[in-house]
Amino acid sequence: MGLTVLNVAYVFAPVGLDTAGGAEQVLAALDRALAAEGHCSLVIACAGSKTAGELLATAPLPAKFTEELRRRAQQEHRHRIEQTLRQWPVDVVHCHGLDFAEYLPPAGVPTLVTLHLPVDRYSPEALSERRPGRYFNCVSASQWRTFPANEAMLPEIPNGVPVGELQGRHAKRDFALALGRICPEKGFHYALDAAALARTPLLIAGRVFPYPDHEQYFAKEIEPRLGPLARFLGNLDFARKRRFLTAARCVLMPSVIAETSSLVAMEAIACGTPVVAFPVGALPDLIEPGVTGFLVRDIREMAEAIHASGSIDHDRCREIARERFSLERMVEGYFGYYRKLAATAPSAAKARWYA
Repeated sequence: MGLTVLNVAYVFAPVGLDTAGGAEQVLAALDRALAAEGHCSLVIACAGSKTAGELLATAPLPAKFTEELRRRAQQEHRHRIEQTLRQWPVDVVHCHGLDFAEYLPPAGVPTLVTLHLPVDRYSPEALSERRPGRYFNCVSASQWRTFPANEAMLPEIPNGVPVGELQGRHAKRDFALALGRICPEKGFHYALDAAALARTPLLIAGRVFPYPDHEQYFAKEIEPRLGPLARFLGNLDFARKRRFLTAARCVLMPSVIAETSSLVAMEAIACGTPVVAFPVGALPDLIEPGVTGFLVRDIREMAEAIHASGSIDHDRCREIARERFSLERMVEGYFGYYRKLAATAPSAAKARWYA
């Protein structure tokens, strides 16, 4: 029987396969899979998002982010969710945003909240509130271990990437690559310093969102380090991202926060490219030293690993990605949760929140 699933994005995060945010890429992949299998996929996200199912768009991204605009956007999300539940026979609501507690549907509506970020980014009250029909899941085992015990916490569903679509065959070139959301916690300035120490060209790709601290970080830490051997490419669509990931000597991930997962690391390995990273969060679980990349402690070791990455077997990386990082496995995990949660709502209860 077909499902009607409402996926809800973070208020200031456009959804699409080409976005810089991991949570938004996961949402886009689920939306595409739901539509491909004949389910009804509804997505609440800001205008400009690209979906396979029905986009229920909210206001576009503002030129500058402020707390007042965030509150207005959260209120709009709440109203749009209420409106959607009246108009559509929604079986499951799936929230992906950091601020999910500000626009949860009524108690009893089957709701899954995927926690894409580290535990310290969520308010303890949002995680501990008892709410009928609301469940959580993490995106990796290492992330799950950091969250307090909670009877509403379901087993984790590891992230996945479209490994088959990432099997490009572009020739390797002598440059390192760093990509993702351009913000202080991603540590791109360390990648620039390490590449300069290794005397290796570095390309940085990603998006600078209009948060004041993100823009200040780019202006103070990134722009002054750019030059003939260090370039900023901006955001990449999927085809360009695959080309650069495949051609790169290695991908640098100098994150300074506990990564809950890493689509970038998975994508790089799927492209046959080793990953050089600080050992934070889930990264030690994703990277096998000497096989799919290197775990390093500082800039000097990162520079050394840039040179050592030439010893990595690219075909072995692709093989490991096929074994471990399947997007299909992730999608089936969420579809299983959708079916189980939909079955928990009695027809009479459904009729009440659709009325």
